[in-house]
Amino acid sequence: MDSGAFPNIKKWIVMYPVYINSMKTMAEGRRIGLSKACENPSCAEIADCCSYLKLPFAIEIDKAYPRDFMQRGRVRVLLKTEDGSLFNSSISSRKQLMLRVAEMVPRHHGRTKKQETASTSSTSGPSTKSGKGGKKRR
Repeated sequence: MDSGAFPNIKKWIVMYPVYINSMKTMAEGRRIGLSKACENPSCAEIADCCSYLKLPFAIEIDKAYPRDFMQRGRVRVLLKTEDGSLFNSSISSRKQLMLRVAEMVPRHHGRTKKQETASTSSTSGPSTKSGKGGKKRR
């Protein structure tokens, strides 16, 4: 969304993709249960979910996760207006936002297209592996 209408994004909550990544452990930064987490979410997918939930957000691509500086990007989200009312009445806390986004990311339109193309390409044609195997001699 347009962050020009909401100038002070420093007070918005921060959501790193690691928080909902099922490939990470709790010690590595995951904040929700493994059964509810999703596999390798991206900032763009999280932002699309926030847009769907009608929450103001801002993507910060240049920021890194402090525990793992190779993880680039985070999303800032505004849950409440200045008068204290919620933007989305079903999401009142950071934890609820993480759970809702984690359940929406696997159904993201970019992921469903990737899975369809991967499944059609992997099942087509016979294997191209050569027949001779065994021990190598030195």
